[in-house]
Amino acid sequence: FMEENKKILTDTELTELVIGMAIKVHKELGPGLLESAYEACLFYELINSGLKAERQKPIPLRYYDVTVDVAFRADLYIEERLIVELKAVKAFSPIDPAQILTHMRLTKCSLGLLINFNVTLLKNGIKRFVL
Repeated sequence: FMEENKKILTDTELTELVIGMAIKVHKELGPGLLESAYEACLFYELINSGLKAERQKPIPLRYYDVTVDVAFRADLYIEERLIVELKAVKAFSPIDPAQILTHMRLTKCSLGLLINFNVTLLKNGIKRFVL
């Protein structure tokens, strides 16, 4: 579709859309794969839906006079306002929420999703963050 006809999604609509795509990927693949497999498949869904998405986006950091070209890589950076951190782990660690909040602050993204694909029901592996 034409770029100028593209509907601007609210924050809620955007996160719900991405969560729906993640659920679709999880239903298709199930738990037990590497994080990179889920990332590639979710990225495919994002791009096919017409969303602007980047995978493994390098994020720089400026600290006083020091510039770090790649302070971290965002698993998925969507519509320049949503950071998605993907996991394929037994359970989130206590550092995971702190990590995504730091990533959100550095990118000035107000939205974040932490998604763990290594669960039976994906809705139990999703945490949403808003700054």
